[in-house]
Amino acid sequence: MRTLRELLRNGWFSVGAAILLVLAVLVVLSFFAPDDPTAWRVAPRDLRPSWEHLLGTDSKGQDVFWQMTFAVRNSLAVALLAALISRAIAVTVGLVAGYSGGVVDRGLMFINDALLVLPLFLLLVLLAMLVREQMSILSMAVMFGIVGWAWDARLIRSQILSLREREFTYTAILSGTPVHKLVFREYFPFVLPLLLATLISYMAWVVGMEITLALIGLTDLRIPTLGSVLKWAIDYQAMLLRLWWWVFAPIVASVALFVALYLISVSISDYLDPRARIQRVRAR
Repeated sequence: MRTLRELLRNGWFSVGAAILLVLAVLVVLSFFAPDDPTAWRVAPRDLRPSWEHLLGTDSKGQDVFWQMTFAVRNSLAVALLAALISRAIAVTVGLVAGYSGGVVDRGLMFINDALLVLPLFLLLVLLAMLVREQMSILSMAVMFGIVGWAWDARLIRSQILSLREREFTYTAILSGTPVHKLVFREYFPFVLPLLLATLISYMAWVVGMEITLALIGLTDLRIPTLGSVLKWAIDYQAMLLRLWWWVFAPIVASVALFVALYLISVSISDYLDPRARIQRVRAR
C-alpha cells in the first residue's frame, strides 16, 4: 500500500491509472452484454450514436459499444498473458544461463541471440500464418509470448553474472543452500524491478502487434479485439459511408490504452530508478 501511495503522488501514474480504470470498467461490462459478440444482425444497421446505442451500430448489425467492451477485454487478455509468458521465459533463461555458465550459458545465449537478430514482425507473420486456422486468445498470447523474451533474458543474465560473484553467493553455497533456492530466493528479488518495468511496456507492444496483424488479415476476425473491430470498419469502408463512430471507437480505445500503459510504465520505471529513490529519500 505504501508503494501504491507513493506512485499515486506521481501525476502521470494517476492519469494512466484513471484511463486504465475506465477501460477496466468496459471489461467488466462485457460480462453483462445482452448479445453474443460474434452474432450479426442483432441490431439495426448503421445507426448513429444515441441513448439506445451509445456508440451507434455497424454495417454488420452489431452494437459498437458492446463490441468495444469485448474488444478491450480480449486485447488486454492477450497482452497480459503474452507478457506473463515472455517474462517467465526471460527469467528462466536469464537465471539459468547466468548462474550455470559454461556450455549451458553458451547454448541458451545462442538461441537468445538468434531471436535478437531475427525481425520479430516477420516471425510473427510466419507464426500467424501457421496457426491462423486455430487462432484463439490463448494461441495469440502464446505466439506473442514466445518471441518477445530475448532482450530481457540477456539483461537478466548480465545481472545474475554480477550477483554470482558477490559474497552472499559464496556464503550461501558454503552453507549448503540448494541451487534452486539460491537462484529463485536470493537472485529473483534483484530481477523483479526489471520485470515490473518491462511488463507493462511489453503489453503495449503486444496490443500494437495484434492490431497490425489484424489489419493485414492474419488473426481470427470473429474474435472481437481492437484490431479486428478496426479491420471490419476498414473493410466495410466505414469512413466513406460516414460511419465515423465505427472507426473512431477502436482508434480512441487503442490510443487510450497505449497512453495509459505508457504513463504507468514510465512512472514505475522512474519509481524503481535508484537515483530517483535517493532523491525521494533526501526530499523527506
